[in-house]
Amino acid sequence: MTMREAGDSFTEIGQALGVHYMTVSMWWDRYQAGGREALASRARGPKSGVHRRLTARQEQAMQRAITDTTPDQLKLPFALWTRTAVAQLIQRRFGISMPVRTMGHYLQRWGFTVQKPLKRAYEQRPEAIAAWLKDEYPRIKQRAVAQGAEIHWGDETSLSTSDARGRGYAPKGKTPVRTVLSQRQSVSFLSTITNVGTLRFMVLKKPIDAPTLIRFLRRLCRDAGRKIIVILDNLSVHTEEAGYWCVVRQAAA
Repeated sequence: MTMREAGDSFTEIGQALGVHYMTVSMWWDRYQAGGREALASRARGPKSGVHRRLTARQEQAMQRAITDTTPDQLKLPFALWTRTAVAQLIQRRFGISMPVRTMGHYLQRWGFTVQKPLKRAYEQRPEAIAAWLKDEYPRIKQRAVAQGAEIHWGDETSLSTSDARGRGYAPKGKTPVRTVLSQRQSVSFLSTITNVGTLRFMVLKKPIDAPTLIRFLRRLCRDAGRKIIVILDNLSVHTEEAGYWCVVRQAAA
C-alpha cells in the first residue's frame, strides 16, 4: 500500500506487481475498510462439510454400524461391508441415495480401508476364552506351582504338500507354470509345548484317535520326569472314552 499512498495509480501498481489493476483496486478498498489485517490471505473453497449428503450425526451413526455389526446382522444380503452394502444401509435408514464412488470417498474419509478378513473358527467363543484365562487358568497355574508340576499345552497339526497357489504378474497370454508334486503327501503331529517353550511331539501315521492320544500322554509323563498338567481343547477325541480320563488324572496328579 506504500505505492498507493505515494500517489501511484492502480494501473502502475498492477504493472509493478504483475496483477490486474482491478485486483489492486480491490486490495485498496479492503485496506481502507479494515487495515492490513483485511489483506491477510483466506482459505479458499467451501468450508469443510459443505455439500455433504449426510449430516455429522448420520455419519457417526454409520461409522458405529460398520464397526459394531456385519451386514447380515442388519438383514442386508452381504457377508462383509462393501461400498454397495453401506450405500444400501444409508438408503434404508435415511432415504438418501448414494453413488458407489461417492460412498468410497466417505469410507476413506472415515478411515475404513479394504482388507482381507481373518479366518476364525465358527465354534470359537472369545468371551468364554477370556473368562477361562481370567478365572480358571490362574487356579491351574497356582496348582502347578504348589505341586511342582509342569504345564503343557497340547494340540494336533499337519503338514501337506498340496499346492497353495498364489497370484503373480506375467505377460498377457503367457500363464506362468509352477512345478509341483503330482501326488499329495501329508503328515500329522501330536505335540505339547510348555510355558518355557519346551516342545515334545509324536509323528502320526493316521488320524488321531483316543488310543493314540493315550499312548502319547503316557510317553509324555515318562519323558517329563515330573508331574505335568496337560491343557487340551474341546476336540471330541480329547474327551471320549473313560480310559483317556484316567491317563489325564495320572498326568495331572
